[in-house]
Amino acid sequence: MLTHDAAQEWIARWDRQQEGYLPDREERFTVLIDAVEALGRPDPLVIDLGCGPGSLSARLVERLPQAKVVAVDADPLLLGLGRAAYPHLTFHSLDLRVPGWSASLGLDRPADAAVSTTALHWISEPELQTMYAELATVLRQGGVLLNGDHLDSDDDTPAIGRLERAVHERETERVFANGGRPEDWREWWDAIAADPRFAELDTARTTAGASHHGSESHLLSQHVEALRKAGFAEVGTLWQRGNNRLLCAVR
Repeated sequence: MLTHDAAQEWIARWDRQQEGYLPDREERFTVLIDAVEALGRPDPLVIDLGCGPGSLSARLVERLPQAKVVAVDADPLLLGLGRAAYPHLTFHSLDLRVPGWSASLGLDRPADAAVSTTALHWISEPELQTMYAELATVLRQGGVLLNGDHLDSDDDTPAIGRLERAVHERETERVFANGGRPEDWREWWDAIAADPRFAELDTARTTAGASHHGSESHLLSQHVEALRKAGFAEVGTLWQRGNNRLLCAVR
């Protein structure tokens, strides 16, 4: 039986591992939640796309206790962690790459916002266009998508792209200049797979084929074009540091 304390322990380790790739992760979380709060509802309905173990969803509800957050992911192990650590949140096991996912969310009204951090780049460009088009059908008019991720500038601005990556790399080097860099993504997964408490969830994960295999849509233009095709009226960057961005699209 996966306990609340064990789940919290591993999520804290997950967060630390993620900060090795994204030293300003908490700042990006803060800006994203600021944007949700600025929509003006004390009780927004929010869909967390590719929620992982629920790190963003938990922070959002901590800031906005009346918010209803519906969290979606396809990874059984990460969902298991989230459900054990955050029983007050609603988690759905759904693959965003499979059309029809939104019908299983049980929404009682159009969502005010969809949020995501470091997740949607795993989706290929054709699947991304289909997913964004479906997302548009469940967002209210004026609702927003807030996607925080590493999104590179397009090939027609190669010098800017190099500088964006350099800014991110230098920040990472500066933060970890005195050592203490956390374990990497692969080390975290190997460690949790070796924990007998997670054997059943790890088996379910392997069976589900939930592993990731590289970035599929890492260009800013891929997301902007897909969002415009899906009918979003405005698309732009709310916050940026190097190639780390918070992309906003208004329905």
